[in-house]
Amino acid sequence: MKTIVLMVMVLLSAGSVGAQSAKLQKATFGNGCFWCSEAVFQRLKGVTAVRSGYEGGAVVNPTYEQVCTGTTGHAEVIEVTYDPAKIKYDELLEVFWKTHDPTTLNRQGADIGTQYRSVIFYHNNEQKAVAEKYKKELNDTRAFGKPVVTAIEKASAFYVAESYHQNYFNLNGEKPYCKLVILPKLDKMEKVFKAKLKH
Repeated sequence: MKTIVLMVMVLLSAGSVGAQSAKLQKATFGNGCFWCSEAVFQRLKGVTAVRSGYEGGAVVNPTYEQVCTGTTGHAEVIEVTYDPAKIKYDELLEVFWKTHDPTTLNRQGADIGTQYRSVIFYHNNEQKAVAEKYKKELNDTRAFGKPVVTAIEKASAFYVAESYHQNYFNLNGEKPYCKLVILPKLDKMEKVFKAKLKH
């Protein structure tokens, strides 16, 4: 009898784990260097994982060196896994648009090239509709003073970047790029999105 009860409990717990994971959704954003983007989105409540990678190009399994040439068509992106019960897609979009300059074409600060373009890769029609509506509102209200040039494209093959790009800021916080570029962005984020951050 104990064995049967134990088996039932195991099955029930497995089912609840499956139900929880089924609730998780993905969002994919390109907004400049993925080291910065990853560090920003890792700190949001409801975000369970962030992977840096490449998307939107023609070359299969591109390397970082290939993508850096700007000839593969890929953008540096982050794939965000999140729980929509804790953070909505439009909240992710708000963070996306407020933590980079979406008015510069193929450029973020000193990083220049199509691989640094501002782009949203939507995973379903709902994400597409929300992103397009949000972008229209930003342009209608001239929120950035200049037109938002962020591309909104259907998600295509996502290629995970090399292991040394993953969790970059957390593992390399003492490096000059992290101190000079990423840390100020995180400090600004702390002020603007304090209520959305993990403790």
